[in-house]
This record gives sequence, structure tokens and C-alpha cells, in this order.
Amino acid sequence: MKRSLRWIYPFFLGLILFNTLRMVTDFTNREVFWAGSMRLHLIALVFTITLCYFYDFLWRRQLVHCESRYGRSPLQEYLMVLLQLSFINLILPAGEYIGIFFMGNGWIDYMLINVCFLPILLIYYTIIRNEIFYIKYSEKELMLEKAKADQSEAELKFLKSQYHPHFLFNALNTVYFQIDEHNEDAKKSIEILSGLLRYQLYDIEKEVTLEQEISYLKDYIAFQKIRMSERLILETSFGTPVKDTQIHPLLFQPMVENAFKYVGGRYRIKLELKMENTNVKFEIQNTISETEMLAPAFISGIGLDNLRRRLDLLYPNKYELETDRKADVFCTRLMIKTK
Repeated sequence: MKRSLRWIYPFFLGLILFNTLRMVTDFTNREVFWAGSMRLHLIALVFTITLCYFYDFLWRRQLVHCESRYGRSPLQEYLMVLLQLSFINLILPAGEYIGIFFMGNGWIDYMLINVCFLPILLIYYTIIRNEIFYIKYSEKELMLEKAKADQSEAELKFLKSQYHPHFLFNALNTVYFQIDEHNEDAKKSIEILSGLLRYQLYDIEKEVTLEQEISYLKDYIAFQKIRMSERLILETSFGTPVKDTQIHPLLFQPMVENAFKYVGGRYRIKLELKMENTNVKFEIQNTISETEMLAPAFISGIGLDNLRRRLDLLYPNKYELETDRKADVFCTRLMIKTK
């Protein structure tokens, strides 16, 4: 049923029910159609139409909000509907008592009303039931198709993500063999870069061991040193991690990158990573130039902002990230509470 026309159907159903009852009672008694008091007929017609709207609303509400069809078998479901329809037999005596209904043939009229109303209302319930279940089925089909489309798109993106790194490694491999065999520095740079990329793309799962992360940091620092001035003074200290300590990868790299990016002045970087009980503590200091001392915007760079957002997701209420500057030294500290 179209939504715009749905509320018209109970009206026509009420007309059909009432006139069917009138035909059965008037024609079997060989009386004129709609014989008797017109006022009582109109009252009964309005009651019948109102009754159809009531059941239409009741059943639609039940079926929309009940995925399991009342949690009963179809037989139990229809017995429940018949119980709801028995409400009619409670209203009729009350209406006759106050004078708005006229049951001239006594119990025969009650029986005729049940015979005429119940089958048609049950058919109407079945129509509503099938309509709503069809809508729900269609919605589930659409959701399934959307899920399949999303899965295909995700698979395509995954295949593309594999293709691009594969192309990059092949390109690096080509450049590596094009470099003169005496240029060991360039070859070493490409080897380190390939290792860094492989770790970021392939070798990391949801978590890695702290030993793996330290190994990556050492390679990353070695790669950064290649482009730095020889006057850079670098001090690193990596404590012995507790065995099998797990940590999410690439959390320290933004801080190291920030230090190499902004180091200046006396050109010193000091890095320390250690464990205290089950806490991982990382601190890195770098000297800065007078120009950067006057322009502190670098302290809240994009890299550190992204790192803080990642930590909020990965270690909610289980980390401390601090930055401070004293004289010409900028310091970043990170403490993570591991399991």
C-alpha cells in the first residue's frame, strides 16, 4: 500500500464491513436495504469505520515493533489477533444498553456480526502483515546489498593499497641497482628507507613488541642522521624492555621527527626510552635556534596533535603526553601504561 493512500483503506474497509452486514441481515429478512432507523445506521457505520482505523493502527504498530511476530508461532499469532477482535463483543452490549446500537434479533445479530466481521478483518490483518514483512525483507535486502558493495569497495581499496607499495619497493630496488657500486652511502640510505617502509606497511599488526618498535626507531634515527649536519650531537639510550611487552606501533616516531625537524642552536638531540614496572617512558630533547625560541608555534605541530588524538583512541586515560621548553631546549615526554 502506498503511504499516501494507506489511511484511506480502513475507511473503505469499514464501508464494506457495514454494508456486508446490512445485506446479510436485510436481504435474509426480505427487508429493504438499510431498513430501519437511519440515525442508528449512521451511528453503526461510523462505529465500524472507527473500529477499522483502531485495528489498522494497533496491528501496524505491533508488526513494526515486533521482529519475531510476537515471539510466537503463526497459529499463536492469529489466536492473539482473534482475542483482540473479541473486543467487539464487549462493545456491542454496552452500545445496545445506552441506545446507540439496535440488536433486534438478539444473539442472532451478535453471531452475524462475528461471521461477517471476523473473516474480513483477519484477511485485512494478513494483508497488513504481508505488507510490513515485505518492507522489512526489502530493507534487509538493501542492507545486504549495501554491505556487499562496501565489502567490494574495501577489497578494491585493499588491493590498490597493496599495489602502490609493491610499485614503490620495485622502484627503490631499481634505483638501488642503478647506483654506482662505490656509492655505499646512497645504497645504505635506500636499504634503510625500504626497511622503514616495510615496517610501516607490512610488518605491523594491531600491536608489536617493544623490541620491534625500538629496532624501527634506531633505523629511523639512522635515516634522519643521513641528511643532518655532521655537527649534530645525538645521544640515545634504549633500556632493556620487559619481555613480550606489547605496544601500538609508530607512537614515538612523530616526536623523533619533530626533534630532527626543529633542532638548531647547539644542535643537540637527547633521546631516552625505558621501562618502569609496566610503564613505557619516552623522552626526547632538542636544542632550538633563537628564531624558533621567538616563534613557539612549532610546539603544537600537526604531528604532535595527531599523536595525541591517536593516544586518546588507543590508550584512553592510560597515557601522559607533555611538552615544555626551557631556555633553548624543547622537551617532549610520553608515558604509556601497558598491560
